[in-house]
Amino acid sequence: MGAYAVLGATSWGLTLARLLVANGHAVTVLVRNEAEQADVAARRGIARLPEVVLPPSVTISVAVTASAAFDGLVVAVPAQSVRANAAAVAALRTVPVLSAAKGIERATGALMSDVFIDAGWDPALVSVISGPNLAHEVARGLPAAAVVACSDEARATAWQTALSGGAFRVYRSDDVAGVEVGGALKNIIAIAAGAAVGMNFGSNAVATIMTRGLAEITRLGVALGAEPLTFQGLAGVGDLAATCFSPLSRNRRYGELLAAGRTAAQAATEIGEAVEGAFTAPVALALGVQHGVELPISEQVVAVVDGRATVPEAMAHLLSRALRPEASSGE
Repeated sequence: MGAYAVLGATSWGLTLARLLVANGHAVTVLVRNEAEQADVAARRGIARLPEVVLPPSVTISVAVTASAAFDGLVVAVPAQSVRANAAAVAALRTVPVLSAAKGIERATGALMSDVFIDAGWDPALVSVISGPNLAHEVARGLPAAAVVACSDEARATAWQTALSGGAFRVYRSDDVAGVEVGGALKNIIAIAAGAAVGMNFGSNAVATIMTRGLAEITRLGVALGAEPLTFQGLAGVGDLAATCFSPLSRNRRYGELLAAGRTAAQAATEIGEAVEGAFTAPVALALGVQHGVELPISEQVVAVVDGRATVPEAMAHLLSRALRPEASSGE
């Protein structure tokens, strides 16, 4: 069995740590500071994820003290803090890294894999994971699946083997960009789906947003070098469906709160955790402009989050767009 570090005492980070432990691996959870170390060690977890109680064998350490004595590093922190966290564990640059963050860096438009490469990791050491993986369900041992992507198939296989077990099944892929884009952009679409739920627009509306959102994700993904078929898989339609339809989804709940009249700041405070779609939407829109890809749902999400449109106005705008063939380059 191997020795793994998990950077980030987040819901998904601790869930992945628990999966590794269940498969017989030695696990160290890396946290931000001594105060967080003491809290996680005392609770053997975090208050917002009562389903996970880490066994005594799991070590809790401060990230900056980590050395390269691991077979793999899982990074499960909010996407906008990945670069800073990668710098904090610079000593682990020779260790294979698995990014579990779902987002695009707002300041640079970089995917998470590119952030790690910028931070000094060899591209062959960088893998990403995505899929319909609501942490509370996976932590409870309910059946779920994910996909790991890496340019090095042997590396993807190693992560696949390390994490698969029990009710959790992992597939592998070489389409790093596709898996990342699907995982990042589904959060934007889920905000729109949640807004539709909050407006009591019904299941037809949510399914329509999800389906047209998938087309939007695919268009941008292909422009960024992804394989179209990836978006028909776990990191595409799978993750999108779970995020749009499950009340456990933070991004969907955020959309519901916006529909209820909360400001973006009020909704984020009420959620209490990172709402990745709100950060990703503006950079996705910018990438769409850069690559000549139309992203009308993302555009309206940005307008609502920025306070330039209400949810009813955004929905009305989408419904009043010019009619066109379904299989067109526009929405």
